Amino acid sequence: MESFDVIIVGGGPSGSTCGWKLRLAGKRTLIIDCKIFPRDKPCAGWITPQVIPLLKLDVQEYSSAYTWQPITGFRCGVIGGTDIPIDYQKPVSFGIRRSEFDHYLLNRSGSEKRLNEKVDRIERVGGEWVINNKYRAPMLVGAGGTNCPIARMLSGTRKEKGSTVVAQEVEFKIDEAMSDCGVTGDIPSLYFCPDFRGYGWCFRKGNYLNIGLGRTDARNFTNHVSQFQAFLGKREIPYLDVRYPWKGHSYQLHALPERKLTAEGVLLLGDAAGLADAISGEGIRPAIESGLIAAELISDANGNYQAEYLAKYEPLLKCRIGKRSRPGVLNQLPASWIATGANWLLASRWFSRNVLLDRWFLHRFEKVP
Repeated sequence: MESFDVIIVGGGPSGSTCGWKLRLAGKRTLIIDCKIFPRDKPCAGWITPQVIPLLKLDVQEYSSAYTWQPITGFRCGVIGGTDIPIDYQKPVSFGIRRSEFDHYLLNRSGSEKRLNEKVDRIERVGGEWVINNKYRAPMLVGAGGTNCPIARMLSGTRKEKGSTVVAQEVEFKIDEAMSDCGVTGDIPSLYFCPDFRGYGWCFRKGNYLNIGLGRTDARNFTNHVSQFQAFLGKREIPYLDVRYPWKGHSYQLHALPERKLTAEGVLLLGDAAGLADAISGEGIRPAIESGLIAAELISDANGNYQAEYLAKYEPLLKCRIGKRSRPGVLNQLPASWIATGANWLLASRWFSRNVLLDRWFLHRFEKVP
């Protein structure tokens, strides 16, 4: 049986970031993932600028080998209505392809890897965690996304309640027939559902097009997707091709109620902890933040992985990414504004730029610790 200082289940941004920082701290770390990397990962695929210093990402190096699409503005509107262009005239976000980004971070982590291996057995033996009767470590980190086996173990028979986003999307390489689709990489589109319980997007990243829709209300979800597809079709955007079927996924938002994230010798990261932004649904930055916080806490523990010590993790998370809140755009608006017509708000260039984008989606004025 192989022994490690820390075992991380899940090789996405949270797990690879945690492994990277632990390796720099001298820990022998193992990352287990049920997939082979690079792998497809349903995701709109954009990161806010704060991610760059958090990861100490060498943009020149990364962009020379992988897709890196500077975003200088957005088109915002309501599905079925008109839209407003918001131009910052400088990059305020960046488009990436998750298959490339996650593979890069996993390799950069320097952790030992066991890919294409499911976690079928988790045991607590003599103060250590034993995984699949093959690997052991005193510290276990759950970073396996929404269906992470470590998160399921931690919740026990109690089903975790929370706000779930359901989404469908497609990403494909643009061929010659689609090259004049009218979607530019620097100005992606955000189109909100009329009830403001979700939004659709249309992002071009180099030669790739990513289109999708996510909602916090799963009722009649298929109809909402169909309406969005029809709306894009009227705008002469090649939104759908039989060669590229849409893929579905779901994840938990950083919303009420509170969740159990730690126990003796174990803690959860990223989507396994339900940390995606409650308004925008952004998951990459919170995942990376949680990986960094966890790695620092584990490194400073000096082997003390008792539940009381690891309980420090949740207050540290709140300081970095905020408290859990009610999800969705509607819940951030005063009732009087909603009553007079939320659709009217998106017709306001000031609201779209200063509130919707700057505060809720881009977090432009938040400082990186």
